[in-house]
Amino acid sequence: MTNLVIVESPAKAKTIEKYLGKGFTVRSSYGHIRDIQKKGMGIDIANGFSPNYEISADKKKNVAELKKLAKEAESVWLATDEDREGEAIAWHLAEALNLDVSNTRRIVFHEITKPAIEAAVAAPRTVDMDLVNAQQARRILDRIVGFELSPILWKKIRTGLSAGRVQSVAVRLIVEREKEIEAFEAGFSFRVQGKLVLLDDQGLETGEVEVKRSATFDNEEDATAFLQAVSAANLSVLSLEEKPAKRSPKAPFTTSTLQQEAASKLGFSVKQTMMIAQRLYESGKITYMRTDSVNLSEVAIAQAQQSIESAYGAEYVHVRRYKTKQADAQEAHEAIRPTDFNVQEVTGERNEQRLYQLIWRRAIASQMADAQLMRTSVDIAIDSLPSDKLTAKGEVITFDGFLKVYDFGDKSEEGRLPPMKIGQALQLGSLVARQSFARPPARYNEASLVRTLEEMGIGRPSTYAPTIDTIQQRGYVVKEDREGKPRDYRQITLDVGGIQAETLSEMAGSEKNKLFPTDIAGIVTNFLTKHFGEVLDYQFTAKVEDKFDVIAQGNMPWQTMLDDFYKQFHPKVEAAEDVSREEAGQARLLGNHPESALPMYVKIGRFGPYVQIGDGENDEKPTFASLMPGQKMDLITLDDALELFKLPREVGLMPESYSAQAVDGTLFAVEKGQKLIAKQGPFGPYLEYGPKCYAPIKGFDPLNITLEEAAALVEAKIQAEADKIVKTFPGTDVKILKGRWGPYITDLVTKKNAKIAKDEDALQLSLEECQKRLDEAPEPKKRGRAAAKKAPAKKAPAKKAAAKKTPAKKTTAKTKSS
Repeated sequence: MTNLVIVESPAKAKTIEKYLGKGFTVRSSYGHIRDIQKKGMGIDIANGFSPNYEISADKKKNVAELKKLAKEAESVWLATDEDREGEAIAWHLAEALNLDVSNTRRIVFHEITKPAIEAAVAAPRTVDMDLVNAQQARRILDRIVGFELSPILWKKIRTGLSAGRVQSVAVRLIVEREKEIEAFEAGFSFRVQGKLVLLDDQGLETGEVEVKRSATFDNEEDATAFLQAVSAANLSVLSLEEKPAKRSPKAPFTTSTLQQEAASKLGFSVKQTMMIAQRLYESGKITYMRTDSVNLSEVAIAQAQQSIESAYGAEYVHVRRYKTKQADAQEAHEAIRPTDFNVQEVTGERNEQRLYQLIWRRAIASQMADAQLMRTSVDIAIDSLPSDKLTAKGEVITFDGFLKVYDFGDKSEEGRLPPMKIGQALQLGSLVARQSFARPPARYNEASLVRTLEEMGIGRPSTYAPTIDTIQQRGYVVKEDREGKPRDYRQITLDVGGIQAETLSEMAGSEKNKLFPTDIAGIVTNFLTKHFGEVLDYQFTAKVEDKFDVIAQGNMPWQTMLDDFYKQFHPKVEAAEDVSREEAGQARLLGNHPESALPMYVKIGRFGPYVQIGDGENDEKPTFASLMPGQKMDLITLDDALELFKLPREVGLMPESYSAQAVDGTLFAVEKGQKLIAKQGPFGPYLEYGPKCYAPIKGFDPLNITLEEAAALVEAKIQAEADKIVKTFPGTDVKILKGRWGPYITDLVTKKNAKIAKDEDALQLSLEECQKRLDEAPEPKKRGRAAAKKAPAKKAPAKKAAAKKTPAKKTTAKTKSS
């Protein structure tokens, strides 16, 4: 073997080996091969922040193989990605394979095409240690922050929590937005809009005009008075203005703008977008997908120009050279674009096709002519209200330009107004004054959070997706849809029949794919902001990123930057040891119980927030109750807490017997007269209707659910249990059950599960085949106490302490099936 080329991913390796041909063997490192050792901090702070690196356990076999191939090769080429992360991987490879970093060939390319690969091989360089040091500084600083902050959170708030330089700032943004929403007081106004009928000189109708009053009214009385004045007024065209306008295309995609646009147009999560983009890049269809740059190469511009002219004509071509606004943009050379502009569509998985189309359209549109528009603005006079007016606006596209490929939803006829002239009369069609409520600040979704992080200079393209994924995985943030609530509004309608006022209803406040902070997110954010304000300070976090850029440019030693940070950070860690657990967890005294006079608190526990009666003094055992879904620690009142202790609540007796029979004859039943008890557990409210028999309460308040509603839920649960059984094998504990994703095999004793393929008929499976699959299936994951025993010994005491102080452990054992 003459040349060994090492890339990051196996998919990329296959494509590059095909382009390089004979004399080159291409292998993959499968991403990072080394990281700071997991045991301890892994950083020798006293010795210049020297990191102790180790080869990851799952990469040792691959590294051994690469070592062997490197010894046999005449030349080794490191062809990892062109960003700092890729540069660091190249350096780690050189270190692990005992290569001389000063003369090992390093090649980079922005796209996986034959010309790009050949050009890179023709002009190799060495590993850029400035870029490596910038990445090292980021990794070490983040390890220090996480390693020193997380144990404090375990001791002071709850075991298993984590903190991070970027992740904690992202959580803070979401928590603070939620506080703004909670503090928002919605005002209202009345907005007038509707239609007028245009008349010619003979008084004949010539068309309809959509109009509105630009200013709003503060109350219903003023809105009604305005409509009454219009009903008796003469209306005419006061002024008419037509002027040309244009709309320009946006720059090609950067990482963050791709994530935002894919979310809004395709409904992709940030993580999904990056996974699909990675596949498109590795298969040679698009350029590198982690970039801050909006620039296109001259070769790409020329190719786009030729493609546009060929498909649409020369009048659609408009060459543009975009410049990246951020002074701190990373070292990537180009925006995200297709490697070949002549390829409008690609084969492959559907979402890959959709994302490629989005990238192609955005990039090709950036080199196309402006869309030309004609905008019309009309003021309509009301003779009885000389100081007031109605307005009409229209827009017509006279030349579509870039909108031919990248349409924002504009239509050539949208908003078109009929021909008019000054003084022309109009008559009433219908006008509506509708009560509109002010909206609170919008909650973040993944795309808007990325946009905010980018605008504030927090993080970089490679950090957005893992950061957003981490804060959800750690339980600080949940992404979900929430239904709105009915809201009444007033509407006054004026038409030829007169004025009519009515009260209507609408659904308000519905949310889709929004990021909601959990209670623990608010507690951790408040604690960190109070005691480690600098780490969570938005400007500080952005300035740290700037320092990484300075290191990458070779203008600052990375150890100096870390030393400056640690001198300020570590004393605050030591000071935080004196904070009490109650203060850190924001335990709050709600008041005294009206009957016992015992103090009542709201606290956070291992399984979430709860309220507590009593403080355990004088050998008196406190009592506990979990908060209801939707209740928040910082908003709950004494009265709210007292309501929680009304559970368990006996709803009533089952009015009629109900039973359902499974395919194996098993009878699931509840008898008439069985007590139905509403309870609250750590997983939400549920009904208990017998020994170890539970039915979840969804969409009902356990304090107010009626007997009829409760009985219906129990019947539904019994029927669902019966329907779940697909097949049984008498005399064994093996069953085939219906699960969320279809039928599956289970053993009721060992708790092992085995899969059934979608195209298989579950009813045709024999006991022998089911037993065989169960034997081959992995052992079930242990949960609860069994899982806790597997935790490192160092963390076990903290978990036991948390369990003793929270009531939810006992509750969970009773209510897990709910």
